[in-house]
Amino acid sequence: MKITRTDVATRMKMIFIEVLDVKVTDLPDDASIVDDLGADALKISQLSMMIEEEFGVFITTELMGQLVTVGDAIEFVAARERDGI
Repeated sequence: MKITRTDVATRMKMIFIEVLDVKVTDLPDDASIVDDLGADALKISQLSMMIEEEFGVFITTELMGQLVTVGDAIEFVAARERDGI
């Protein structure tokens, strides 16, 4: 069974909360991972590793750095889940 975008969003937001020490209310889809949430290079690397562990989706630190918003990251993972990548 494929997981839904809502499932992905919930699990992704838990990763953001853990790595960036933010509240769920700080995580609207349009929140900038760097500008609004304060992620630096180390945090971006941690996010990419945790996403890979959680979803089995390979995401390089470089690619993670190109995903600007929380919504971008959720959509990237949700698309991989939908497509079985």
